Amino acid sequence: MSSTPRWPHVVFDLDGTLVDTIALIVASYQHAFTTVLGHEWDEAEIRSWIGQSLIGAMRQASPEKADEIFAAYTSWNEENTERLVAQYPGVNELVRDLVAAGVRIGVATSKRAEPAQRALQLVGLDDVVPVLVHHDSVDEHKPSPKPLLAALDALGARPEDSVYVGDAAVDMLAARNAGMAGVAVTWGAGTPDAIADAKPLITCTTADELRSALLGPS
Repeated sequence: MSSTPRWPHVVFDLDGTLVDTIALIVASYQHAFTTVLGHEWDEAEIRSWIGQSLIGAMRQASPEKADEIFAAYTSWNEENTERLVAQYPGVNELVRDLVAAGVRIGVATSKRAEPAQRALQLVGLDDVVPVLVHHDSVDEHKPSPKPLLAALDALGARPEDSVYVGDAAVDMLAARNAGMAGVAVTWGAGTPDAIADAKPLITCTTADELRSALLGPS
């Protein structure tokens, strides 16, 4: 492991990056749309919303029914979180190795506070993430830089000394808007083409590749 990490501060996206919540999110959306609208939604479009504000996506899909969809989503999501949330291979170990190397860790997510904290607890990362910026922490969401800058402020970090790691194009756009480096991972919700179009500094397909990007060759 490199003795000097590439960036002293790493801010992570949550869904699809640190924690495997994609199946839970897609199933929650489909339950909500079926319950309220009587039909499922295109899964590719649902996956494209992941990383953005939940209620914002629902208002785009059905402005007049958004609140009902949100209520159906959240109740089903809460009931099924423990069953469907999973770890990504190698990611927990990488996060702990970053901390051991002196890297300060934060999370900036569009997820609401309680489910974000619950997801971190379920995969055993809540004790190594001192900073969690969630949906209600800021008044604008990705691709706005505000969530990322709020995380940096809490870490006492500068954008030029920090990197944002995420699985979606919106994450890379937010990183650019915040003046941070952006590193993309491909195991989440983002499509390869969308990620490439967002021009990340580095794209990683495995936790080992992400380790090399953040800590250097092992």
